[in-house]
Amino acid sequence: MGIMVNIVMAPCGEFWGRKWNLLDIVTAVVFFSLHCLCMMAPFHFTWPAFWVACALYLVTGLGVTLSFHRNLAHKSFRIPKWLEYLFAYFGVLSLQGSPIEWVSSHRYHHQFTDTEKDVHSPLQGFWFSHMGWILDSGSRFGKYGGLKNVEDLKRQAFYRFLHRTFLLHSVVLLGSLLYVVGGFPFLAWGLGVRMVCVFHSTLLVNSAGHMWGKQVYLTGDMSRNNWWLGLFALGEGWHNNHHAFDFSARQGFEWWQIDVTWYVIRFLQAIGLATNVKTPTEAQKRRKAIHSKVMAAEN
Repeated sequence: MGIMVNIVMAPCGEFWGRKWNLLDIVTAVVFFSLHCLCMMAPFHFTWPAFWVACALYLVTGLGVTLSFHRNLAHKSFRIPKWLEYLFAYFGVLSLQGSPIEWVSSHRYHHQFTDTEKDVHSPLQGFWFSHMGWILDSGSRFGKYGGLKNVEDLKRQAFYRFLHRTFLLHSVVLLGSLLYVVGGFPFLAWGLGVRMVCVFHSTLLVNSAGHMWGKQVYLTGDMSRNNWWLGLFALGEGWHNNHHAFDFSARQGFEWWQIDVTWYVIRFLQAIGLATNVKTPTEAQKRRKAIHSKVMAAEN
């Protein structure tokens, strides 16, 4: 395994002002290919293909927001192991890496939010925070010396397996299944359109979620609440709320802050599958609210 890591991480070319390794090149080729597949989808439209894309968007999107983010990265709630693994597998089908890699990057993001050590901060520009950081694995992994903050996941064989094989599941297996069931329309919509939409909805949280919107809570970083991103990213757009209370399973605190991921967690809690569901108290929210700090300063 160590030999393989050395091979894919070894510099093999320099262009656009930096060194690229094999992992960067493969990542760029895969993403470019998926965007090309997405652009072909309008010419192969069918209603079944469209609805398959919508269903997979919801399922794999929740795999990222509910599993990778709120369950694995922040431990905001607990669910039975079989259900935890199922949602994590859905997340793998989003082509956003393995749970181990995703959770590691996100935990570092919270540890160094909007500083020079942040894995994807807009301080280095919109392009870098949105997508450039993914295409620069040497810098990304070099900052922290590897996956040192996910020992809880690395101890589990299932997550180690997904870490080694995530590309096989998200592209080869799912792509083959879609093509067998519905031909090229299912492939273009269920793989191309759906993956591009889920991919950019997540990345917009890193970029737009730290640039545009409103700050409600004093967090010491650039995180923002953004209503349209909240809709697009299944509730992840209430990003200032999240950075204020990263332990919370709920990110849309107000009734009008639509948080689809929270609704699913709340349903799982209601039927007894989700336990130890964490949310901030009203007192905690008042203490961090910006308007409370302003009123206190004025008095």
